[in-house]
Amino acid sequence: MCIRDSITFSGNGEPTLHPEFAGIIDDTVALRDKYFPAVKISVLSNSTRLEDAAVCEALKKVDNNILKLDSAITSTMRLIDRPNSPDFTSEKVIDRIARFGNKCIVQTMILRGSHNGIQVDNSTPEEVDALIRAYKKIKPAEVMLYSIDRKTPEEALVKVEKDELERIAGLIRKEGIKVMVS
Repeated sequence: MCIRDSITFSGNGEPTLHPEFAGIIDDTVALRDKYFPAVKISVLSNSTRLEDAAVCEALKKVDNNILKLDSAITSTMRLIDRPNSPDFTSEKVIDRIARFGNKCIVQTMILRGSHNGIQVDNSTPEEVDALIRAYKKIKPAEVMLYSIDRKTPEEALVKVEKDELERIAGLIRKEGIKVMVS
């Protein structure tokens, strides 16, 4: 039998969209505590459901509450993440993530290129400065920086190489924020 070190909710969709998400987390915690108490529970979320109190309470129960913030500038965030709601803004997401403080990990994908002919680049000084301000407001346990790792449906987007991710991470670390680059 192979035992993993993490039970992770992620995949081709948003785990917090499930109508029984809170109950699923409660059941998972109970089963983990009974059978594999050393195993961590992780949830990778796109942060779109943080206005739901039950979702937030469930996320507080997991060991690794990993919340997406790909840009602190709404126009860029909307290009990258394409949220359905016109009311979904970076400011609202930052405020909602900040409620978790050090009980969350913020995950940010750095990329550049174009989407439907519109340039997108969240590695610019303006974008990085806005992200740093957001991270300082949120005060997460850690920031995870990464870039595109495989082919995307949008062929005009390109990977930001690891050395540049490390340079950006260095700017964030200067502000006293823990950063992991992958």
